[in-house]
Amino acid sequence: MTRMSLMCGVAGAGKSTYARGLEARGWSRFSIDREAFAAGLTDAASVPPEVAADIRGRQRAVIAEAIRAGRDVVVDYSFWSRTERDDYRALGHAEGADVEVVYFRAPEEVLRRRLSSRRGEHADDFVVDASLLDRFLAGFEPPARDETDVRVIDVSG
Repeated sequence: MTRMSLMCGVAGAGKSTYARGLEARGWSRFSIDREAFAAGLTDAASVPPEVAADIRGRQRAVIAEAIRAGRDVVVDYSFWSRTERDDYRALGHAEGADVEVVYFRAPEEVLRRRLSSRRGEHADDFVVDASLLDRFLAGFEPPARDETDVRVIDVSG
């Protein structure tokens, strides 16, 4: 059965590193950051919501096509809300995929340390300053116990 893996977690938790590993094994990887970076946007604060929404909309159609073609897909977003996770779960299931959410649970101090070294040099190196991380942390909705398709990866370093 075709697989769909949804990366879930705050910036700096390791989602893109994990997703690149799946991509190296032949999975199709979808990333808003990659397209935004190609358009010249190099930090998370510079990506207007409407640009992210446009990228998400275009990628959504290609994700569905990939699943229908029998390709495993990894969606390298943050999936901050239950609503967004449920929406992509429904997409994957409607196209016949086995869906898994991979939640990267990381301590705040680890996130701050990792993000402090980012320089915007490539699509997986978006600059996220301390105040933006504060907003990300305040807005993140971790998966709930009743989200039974979640695999938790505890990040320690």
